[in-house]
Amino acid sequence: MSENLLVQVVEVIEETPMIRSLRLAKLDGTPFPTYEAGAHIDVFGPTGVLRQYSLASDPRDPSSVVIAVKREAESRGGSAALHQVAVGDHLKIGKPRNLLALAEDADRHLLVAGGIGVTPLLSMAHELHSRGAGFELHYFARARDEVAFIDLLENRAEFRYRVTLHIGNPRTEHCGIFESLTSSLTAESHVYTCGPVGFMEQVSTVFAPVVGESHIHIEHFTAGEIDTSGNKPFTVELDSGEVFEIPADQSILSVLEDNGIEVFKSCQEGVCGSCISGVLEGTPDHRDSCLSASDKAGGKEIALCVSRSLSEKLVIELY
Repeated sequence: MSENLLVQVVEVIEETPMIRSLRLAKLDGTPFPTYEAGAHIDVFGPTGVLRQYSLASDPRDPSSVVIAVKREAESRGGSAALHQVAVGDHLKIGKPRNLLALAEDADRHLLVAGGIGVTPLLSMAHELHSRGAGFELHYFARARDEVAFIDLLENRAEFRYRVTLHIGNPRTEHCGIFESLTSSLTAESHVYTCGPVGFMEQVSTVFAPVVGESHIHIEHFTAGEIDTSGNKPFTVELDSGEVFEIPADQSILSVLEDNGIEVFKSCQEGVCGSCISGVLEGTPDHRDSCLSASDKAGGKEIALCVSRSLSEKLVIELY
C-alpha cells in the first residue's frame, strides 16, 4: 500500500448510536497487502482533517479494511465528518503502522477492551483465531447498545466462545473482574488493552504483577499530559553526521523540520508513532504514549514530536 491511497467506502454500519464502521476498498478492486494485527492508519476525512484509526478487520483478508469511528462531542471536524460519509464516497488513507503487535512467544493472549477500544483488539482476535492460538477477549461497555460489532462477536463461530461481554459494570467493579481472570495466566502470557485512560491503568495495575509490565500492551487514543517546565536544551546528531541544537522550547521534530530535514509525522502528540526513530547513542526522555514499556526501557527508539533527552546528546537514525 502506498503512503497515501485513495479508497472507496463500500459499506457503512451504524454499530451503536455513536459508533459507525466503514469498510474501505481500493478503487481498482485490487487487494490490500496483509498487515499486522493491531495496526492503525491515517485517515484524511472529507474536511481534510487527519486522524488515526485502528483497523478492525481480519489482517489476512486482502479485499478490504475496516475502521470504526466514534463521534466525539468535542469533534473539530474529524469524527463528525466521517459520520456523514456514505457508500461510494472516497477517502484518502495512509500506510498501516503497528505499535500493538502480538507477542510471538506468548502461551496465552488476553484481550481487554473498553468501549471503542475493541477496534484494534478485534483484528488481533481475527489473527489469533487464524493461528489457532489460545486467547480470550473481554469487552466492557456501559450498555448493550454501546457494544460495537456485537453481531460479529456474538454470532461468528470463531468468536462466540472466546468473547465475554461485560455490560453495565461500573468502573469500581472492573478490578475485581480483572483479578478473576488472572488465574489462567502465567509469566509467559501477554495482555493487550485499549480503552479510556483510567480503564487501561486499571488493567495494567491488576495484570502487571502477574505477567510482568513488559507483557502489558497498551493502545492509546489520546495524548497524556506532559510537564515541560523542566525542559533543558540538548544536542541531536543524525547518523549522517549533521548536528542540531534542540532548545528547551522546541521539539526534535520541529528543529529538524526548520532545518529542511523531512520527517514523517501525523498526530505530533506522541500517540500515532509516525515520527518514531532509532536511538544509536544517548538516553531518551520518553514522553510519548505510543512506545511500549519494554521499548522505552530498551532506549533504542524515540518519538521525535514529544520526547527529549536525559543525556547531553542523542545520536538518532531517521526511519
